[in-house]
Amino acid sequence: MNPEFSHPLVLERVPRGGLRLRLAADAAARERLAKRFGLLSLGRLEAELALRPVEGGRVAVTGRLSAAVEQPCVVTLEPVAQEVEEAVEWLLLPDGIEPTEDLDSEGPDEIESEAGVADLGEALAQQLSLALDPFPRAPGAELPEAYRGEDTGPFAALARLRKDG
Repeated sequence: MNPEFSHPLVLERVPRGGLRLRLAADAAARERLAKRFGLLSLGRLEAELALRPVEGGRVAVTGRLSAAVEQPCVVTLEPVAQEVEEAVEWLLLPDGIEPTEDLDSEGPDEIESEAGVADLGEALAQQLSLALDPFPRAPGAELPEAYRGEDTGPFAALARLRKDG
């Protein structure tokens, strides 16, 4: 895979005193990411990150992701602008260390590395994708009456046939 927004980080090169990074996707990367995520536009994607080494060759990352996106309304297809502000809390894992399998954990997201290199840009892109509104709606956009409520869809139609029969 060739990430649209790549910022490789060699985990061993993070100094003991830590490191601060500011990442910002350029116009070409934002255009490729918008296409990947089905956005009308991605006007901004940036992050302020603080990295510090922790035990076992891991690197703790904290910070803030900020983005400006435009998505199509699920009802009218009109552009819907959204500002995304997300806290970043990751644990970068050295090569050979598998993420824990506890998905309910309250700890940081674990990011695997390949040959001791983690891609911070791709990790930001993935976090952005999870932060997007899955059903953006333009102001005042309403579903047609036929699609409201619980009695729509093929299973609801079958239930009505069974009830009436």
